[in-house]
Amino acid sequence: MKNIGIIGAGAAGMTAAIFAAEAGAKVTIIERNDRLGKKLLITGKGRCNVTNNSDVNTHIENIPTNPRFMYAALNSFTPYDTMALFEELGVPLKTERGDRVFPVSDRAADICGALKRRLNQLSVEVLHERASHILTRDGQAVGVATEHGQHEFDAVIFATGGASYPLTGSTGDGYKMARELGHTIIEPKPALVPVECAEKWAKELMGLSLKNVNLTVLDAGGNEIYSELGELLFTHFGVSGPLVLSASSHMKGLPNKKYTLKIDLKPALDEATLDKRLQSDFAKYQNRDFINALGDLLPIKLIPVAIMLSGVDGRKKVNVITREERRALLEVIKGLTLTATRFRPIDEAIVTSGGVSVKEISPKTMESKLVSGLYFAGEVIDVDAYTGGFNLQIAFATAHLAAVNAAE
Repeated sequence: MKNIGIIGAGAAGMTAAIFAAEAGAKVTIIERNDRLGKKLLITGKGRCNVTNNSDVNTHIENIPTNPRFMYAALNSFTPYDTMALFEELGVPLKTERGDRVFPVSDRAADICGALKRRLNQLSVEVLHERASHILTRDGQAVGVATEHGQHEFDAVIFATGGASYPLTGSTGDGYKMARELGHTIIEPKPALVPVECAEKWAKELMGLSLKNVNLTVLDAGGNEIYSELGELLFTHFGVSGPLVLSASSHMKGLPNKKYTLKIDLKPALDEATLDKRLQSDFAKYQNRDFINALGDLLPIKLIPVAIMLSGVDGRKKVNVITREERRALLEVIKGLTLTATRFRPIDEAIVTSGGVSVKEISPKTMESKLVSGLYFAGEVIDVDAYTGGFNLQIAFATAHLAAVNAAE
């Protein structure tokens, strides 16, 4: 019976432990936190977007960093395998817009609880200790050292996470330990991260959530690099929400490079239809001040900003507003424009881009090419994806491949 040590009890660590134990190995998890799955509990705003209900090719298309490395892992443990796993563990799932898969209960705690129950059923031992380095002998991983001593294993799986959300334990410890073994660490950068903006008015909209808007990102040359329909949120520093997090993965080189964010507040209406709608509202409220005539069209909080950006006097009576002034408002509604200045810090990122170089990991087994018996799973590897359940699928697929090969 193989004796396997797993460092980290996040999504990758817990599933790797389950797969390895089911393959007949004796498994020990070393986790520095007092609870398992701490980061998993806050994913998807606490709802846990476990995977994306789409084929492997769609997943590959949604991985901007080292997608080819993921072919073997995703084909050996597909998104449909992930869904089957959680259904078998007693968590009913549902598919929402964008093929995002969530527990029917909308509770990440149900996903976490199911994994923990399975770990208990399989008698996986959990040591709440902080790993400090990997023990090796003759180029082979033979154990893990912690602050409480040394633990010997036949194989070790690294599932330490990245450097995002450090309060959940993702403090980059895995990078340090991997570097000690000679692995190259691609500099960790925030991925799927909120964006700070130059415009002062963004702060005035703090807390405003916009649904069914279209966000387009343009580079310095005016080229469209991202455009998607969905939800975003204004914050005290700029913008966040699913659309912005996804867009951030396309905005390479910020802050040195310049990017413009354009929000179409009414993507379902073309300009001619929106103009008719404006004329209809203006006829309805013709004796009101301009600022009091837009409540049917825009959120209350957004009206003063839209009027300010249009350049029209908010106290002007609607019945004397000119066609040009109406046009100016229409352009604001169809293209509310922000200037991205920088990303928020890495500790606010959903995932980390960067990590252990994929050139030093076998894509067919997840074993280190430098140290035999050492395997990698999850965010510690230099692979990341867009939002939509793709990052957790990477965690589950790499964990599966690492576990079954370590247990052989």
